[in-house]
Amino acid sequence: MSSIFLIIILLLYLTFLFFIAHWAEKKENLKWANNPYVYSFSLAVYCTAWTYYGSIGVAANSGLNYLTIYIGPIIIIPAWIIILRKIIRISRLNNVSSIADFISLRYGNSRFLGAIVTLICLAAILPYIALQLKAISETFHVVTKTTENSLIFFDTTTYVAVALALFASYYGTRYVDASEKRKGIITAVAMESVLKLLFFVIIGVYVTYYVFDGFGDIYEQASVLENFEAKNTIGGLEQGMNWFFLCMLSLFAIFLLPRQFQVAVVENNRERHIKTALWLFPLYLFIFNLFVFPIAWGGNVLFEGEAKNADTFSLLIPQYFNHTFLTTMVFLGGFSAAISMIIVSSISLSTMLSNNLLIPYTFLGRLKNEEQEVNNKKIVTIRKIGIFSLIIASYLIYRFFALDYSLGSIGLVSFVIIGQLAPAFFGALFWRRGSRLGAIWGIIIGFGVCLYTLLIPYSFGITNTNNTFISTGFFNIEFLKPLALFGLDYLSPIAHAFFWSLFFNTMTYFAVSVSFKGNYRERNYAEMYIDIDKYSTNHENAFVWKGTAYTRDIEKVLVKFLGEERTQRAMAIFNAKYNVDKKQELADARLVKFAENLLTGHIGTASARILISSVVKEEKVTLTEVLKILEESNETILINKKLTETSNELKEITAQLQHANENLVAKDKQKDEFLDTVTHELRTPITAIRAASEILIDDDEIPDGLKKQFLQNIISESDRLNRLIDKILDLEKFETGKQKLNLTEQDISVTILKTIEPLQQLLKNKGIFLSFENKKPYFFVYDEDRLVQVITNLLSNAIKFCPENDGIITVSIEQKEDFFKISIKDNGKGIQNNDFENIFDKFYQSDNQNIKKPIGSGLGLAICKQIIELHRGKIWAENNENSGACFTFTLPNLGYEN
Repeated sequence: MSSIFLIIILLLYLTFLFFIAHWAEKKENLKWANNPYVYSFSLAVYCTAWTYYGSIGVAANSGLNYLTIYIGPIIIIPAWIIILRKIIRISRLNNVSSIADFISLRYGNSRFLGAIVTLICLAAILPYIALQLKAISETFHVVTKTTENSLIFFDTTTYVAVALALFASYYGTRYVDASEKRKGIITAVAMESVLKLLFFVIIGVYVTYYVFDGFGDIYEQASVLENFEAKNTIGGLEQGMNWFFLCMLSLFAIFLLPRQFQVAVVENNRERHIKTALWLFPLYLFIFNLFVFPIAWGGNVLFEGEAKNADTFSLLIPQYFNHTFLTTMVFLGGFSAAISMIIVSSISLSTMLSNNLLIPYTFLGRLKNEEQEVNNKKIVTIRKIGIFSLIIASYLIYRFFALDYSLGSIGLVSFVIIGQLAPAFFGALFWRRGSRLGAIWGIIIGFGVCLYTLLIPYSFGITNTNNTFISTGFFNIEFLKPLALFGLDYLSPIAHAFFWSLFFNTMTYFAVSVSFKGNYRERNYAEMYIDIDKYSTNHENAFVWKGTAYTRDIEKVLVKFLGEERTQRAMAIFNAKYNVDKKQELADARLVKFAENLLTGHIGTASARILISSVVKEEKVTLTEVLKILEESNETILINKKLTETSNELKEITAQLQHANENLVAKDKQKDEFLDTVTHELRTPITAIRAASEILIDDDEIPDGLKKQFLQNIISESDRLNRLIDKILDLEKFETGKQKLNLTEQDISVTILKTIEPLQQLLKNKGIFLSFENKKPYFFVYDEDRLVQVITNLLSNAIKFCPENDGIITVSIEQKEDFFKISIKDNGKGIQNNDFENIFDKFYQSDNQNIKKPIGSGLGLAICKQIIELHRGKIWAENNENSGACFTFTLPNLGYEN
């Protein structure tokens, strides 16, 4: 493929990323950008060009060793539900925007410690970014079959680096507050993660099932190659120790790499998103690694005896078979893997560079005296220049320094350097005695050992036997050989450096922390970090501070960075949260902490402390006072928690009592109405019978025809009275459990037809059309007489509420797996929303009727419910989409029972 055509493809791809980022930033797309799957896929920024290409190179040259980089994260991921959630909660409550801020805040807002952490990150990550650019450059030349040009302006990677620098500096600095969520960047990174996985799986399937005949075929052909068995086993104890340390190295990296802290902690919108990441992220790593071995050893088989760079096997194999499209697709996947890492890493490093080096040591004095708009513009400009400069600096490292090592080896060196933050980082979470001095000296000593055992040998060339420093040790002392320090000569250079640097780092951290007590602020933050769940709702209450501070002075500082409107809004929130009078002049510890948090996202923890300290007069606090205040604060929090819980319980009980009282009043009202209705219904037939009887007695000359009509009225009213009494007695039997069912196996369709027949004339008189759907035979066990009673009642209701002349009633049967569903729909007025819960109560009659006064006793639906529930079924009502109501009941599909 020609270089120009591939460059056009890259430009189109970068344009696509710009579009995704721009789309995600819009508010209407927030639900798509803020979800657990975007969060989980963004974590896959861990899989860089090293994963995409370097893992294949490691697998081809060293066998199964590539797995260690993924085993570590997978081992620790189940603990994320505790550890990562704790880190996220601490960071959110303190507006932490980088790992440097996280560590420095824990150790008393230490400016110096924040600067050291930043320098460690720069030392680890700049060569790592250069590694990504190296991967882009090498693979570009593989795809285009060109050689690298020594002139910068003719090197495609130059323009890629500039484009990425512009993209990251634009979308990575849209907010002055660095703790704000970058929805555009994260969504674009998540999209790239999906694409690079998809492309990698496609090339994996292609190599496994197109080039070869499955995994077994590749294994069979590769197994005859030289050293295959030795490379693809863990080996003995010595090799097992190498595996252990490399797994620990990657375990630490998943927490400590600035890009991982950025996506996992700073960009986390909801703690519950971790639950999805717990299974999706390890699944992602598993799928990614599923085809590493086939591609690596498939390449070894195809290119046996040829001097090929194993890192690029995923490109060389499809290119070998002249599949240009597939080769280009694989290249885009690797390109995605590289630029995701570059963008996120540069953003996180820029934040650390500005908040922990540039602002606290150079610009803070000037920012303090400027207006808010000027300050915000300067901070954003510092970060834009920082991002751009970091990417360009990485490009220069790639161009002018010898990066002759493989992608995997350079990546592991970065892991060892970043691993020096582990004791201070994890100590911050779990050890109260950890101190600022312990963290500082631990990192310095650890990095010094790393420099001695790894970086210097790498700069000389670890295989350079002519170098006396490597071969005989410092001052020719055998025990000081950098690759076999103190006689430990069976570990690989990476594992060896990691072990000794972390050993001295950890020992120094513990020894210094135990020997030199930290100040009160360190111990204060130690308690707040370790017991974050205890202080999460009233975080400012746990902050210990003594001195004199005025609210107006603190507000003036906030206005310089937040602006008048946001400052007033923040103060209103604070006053409401802690019930503080807005006219109160003196500020307390809570407001000091609140103000520091607001400034942290803009200028970092150390600078925030310096600024607030400049306008308040702080008094020294002893460690004893800290513990006493924290104990009192803890007791207050517990009391407040109990009071809140009690208050909530009382509110809930009050609401329940109120609801119960309302129900009682409603029931009492319904009962009164019911008694009035029943009394009226009983009185009406009795009065009619009495009147007719008196006429018959008093008048002997009544014609026979009229006399017969009066007698018929007496019989009719007597039947009506009998039916009413039967209903009351039926309901009483159902409620007391005296009513028994006469269960026989029947055809429900026949029963429904039998019920409809007596109602045909009434339907005809009202002009109602009745449709019976699905009338095929359905046999099961039920009490036919009682079911006729239910269907008659429901049909009578439907007829009563149907409109005149154009009424429609539909009866349908539906057979499910273990029950039958019978529905009766009408096109009447429907049911009012407040009637649904009470419509089956025995004292209830709906007011939503076609006549002014409800007809009937209000017992029909109550009896229906009792009959259906006695059959172990359910009955309910709902409104249709257009008009009318639908009554539905279910009956279990039971066999015959005696």
